Amino acid sequence: MDLVIRGARVVDGTGGPSYTADVGVHGGRIAEIGRIRSGGRHTVDAHGLALAPGFVDMHAHSDLALLRDPDHRAKAAQGVTLEVLGQDGLSYAPVDDRTLAEVRAAITGWNGGGEDIEFDWRDVGGYLDRLDRTGIAVNAAYLVPQGTVRAYVLGWDDRPATPAELDRMRALVAEGLAQGAVGMSSGLTYTPGMYASGAELTELCRVVAGYGGYYCPHHRSYGRGALGAYAEMVELSREAGCALHLAHATMNFAENEGRAGALLALLDGALAAGADITLDSYPYTPGCTTLVALLPSWANEGGPEAVLARLRDDAEAERIRYALEVTGADGCHGVPVDWTTIEISGTADPAHGAYVGTRLRDWDTARRLLVEDRLGPTILQHVGHEENVRAIMRHRVHTGGSDGILRGAKPHPRAYGTFPHYLGRYVRELGVLSLEECVAHLSGRPAARLRLPDRGLVRTGHRADLVLFDPETVAAGSSYENPRALPAGIPHVLIDGRFVMRDGRRTDVLAGRSVRRTPYRGR
Repeated sequence: MDLVIRGARVVDGTGGPSYTADVGVHGGRIAEIGRIRSGGRHTVDAHGLALAPGFVDMHAHSDLALLRDPDHRAKAAQGVTLEVLGQDGLSYAPVDDRTLAEVRAAITGWNGGGEDIEFDWRDVGGYLDRLDRTGIAVNAAYLVPQGTVRAYVLGWDDRPATPAELDRMRALVAEGLAQGAVGMSSGLTYTPGMYASGAELTELCRVVAGYGGYYCPHHRSYGRGALGAYAEMVELSREAGCALHLAHATMNFAENEGRAGALLALLDGALAAGADITLDSYPYTPGCTTLVALLPSWANEGGPEAVLARLRDDAEAERIRYALEVTGADGCHGVPVDWTTIEISGTADPAHGAYVGTRLRDWDTARRLLVEDRLGPTILQHVGHEENVRAIMRHRVHTGGSDGILRGAKPHPRAYGTFPHYLGRYVRELGVLSLEECVAHLSGRPAARLRLPDRGLVRTGHRADLVLFDPETVAAGSSYENPRALPAGIPHVLIDGRFVMRDGRRTDVLAGRSVRRTPYRGR
């Protein structure tokens, strides 16, 4: 036996009662559970600690961070052993040279411009191979980004796809899934993904369904049209016969205060009718995105350089202001923007750091910053409601996702704190979830959504992706004032039986690898 963990409170990821046992690890897998009389090459005394499956971050923006920062303690220290990348319809594969340059500029606020990265891949398989060659701290799965696919085939224009273009998009999605992607994502308040009609998305989802993947949409509105946007995704997935996972499923803005029950009733009705639906959320009220994402879709048409040209033109800038402040831009979920809710969390150029941590006063300030920082600012948007957060996290198909953007001088604390915040705040302090329920939300349930048969549970034969934490002290260290502080109460994290965190310190082990689901031909 390589390792024996003695006397742990096993919280196995099923949601069932916890129990005390020894757990033996050999060859990177769980070899024995119970009372283990023999010794191992190494032993951990786990009395007073809970032993759980490693946590799965169902919504991560670490696409370049895993390459840039092999240490990656932002996630390793939280007990995260697997992240799902390629979110919100925009990432770095599949691309050609033109699309790569455009995507890098469009999401510099999420991941930086990538000047420090050698982009030596163009397809999904190449990106996953690059993760494996580089060596990464935690495991990573990937979603084919629908917006990137559309940019590759159609550019950034707001128009329907021709039949030939739709065929090309289908082929790119199929290729990405065949190379190991677990599904497809969309960002339907981000360009160019938002330009896709429901019919176009349905056709792409049919391809996803044929490979046994799932569709993960950031749907068309989290504000004024939220319920209708959720209903569109439910109906679309039904028509396509595709599993659905709703990204960062929140109900935000004043229009949706206290309305989580309406969303959950919609989902319950679909589930009762046989739909395959899950969702993820983060345990905080503010959202986080890029400042440019708030602009109306027409202002983003043509790509980043076209946006900057419009912002520099006084007449066009006034049109944008009117859409934002008066009519409610689709980029801001149909709700007129309240600048006092918008806090700058990061800029692409450190020279603009004086803006970080400040609330925007007006459109003139926002416009100037967008131009000077070349669309790079990230923001916190203080528009959420605590009662909605709690209601959604209780649902039986809920999973955890940080939606963590790791760039910026003052990122959202969810990037460094989501998983211990669930365990410390919402389990121990508030009792919103039991410990067993919460661990299932963070491990077993997401592994099942990803159709990973040997992950997500403390079970003999499963991979030894494990986290040991103290239920009495586990807590997020990150806060809005100090967002990069590491959590407390999580001494040990293992991937494939190797310590990536030991005694609360990051080791030099790079045990992560790309997790590719072998596609099946179910249709």
